[in-house]
Amino acid sequence: MKTNHLKIFVMTAIVLPLLVLMGINAGTSTVSASAEDDAAALYKKNTCFACHKADASKYFDVAETDEALVEIILKGKKGEKPPYMPAYEAKGIDAVKAAALVAYMRGLRSAAGE
Repeated sequence: MKTNHLKIFVMTAIVLPLLVLMGINAGTSTVSASAEDDAAALYKKNTCFACHKADASKYFDVAETDEALVEIILKGKKGEKPPYMPAYEAKGIDAVKAAALVAYMRGLRSAAGE
């Protein structure tokens, strides 16, 4: 009888955490896919591609930190010559959306092999 209890305990100790992890990963990928879709929609809606190109290969400094890039999206940036990066905070982009845009643009660049 003790052997059966031990088997059940071991199976529960191994299988249950695996099932929980699988459930967490499934939920996370759905959220990530949704966030990426939202960022792609923002990229199009705000015509980011007009200056940055479809693959984010122009005027996007991958060496900058995510925090600096979020700040640039929110507050804008005046460069040496136009076109200048406009501030999008007043246009309804918050820090969460800006971070999603940064991640999306980094993804575009890495997909392009940069």
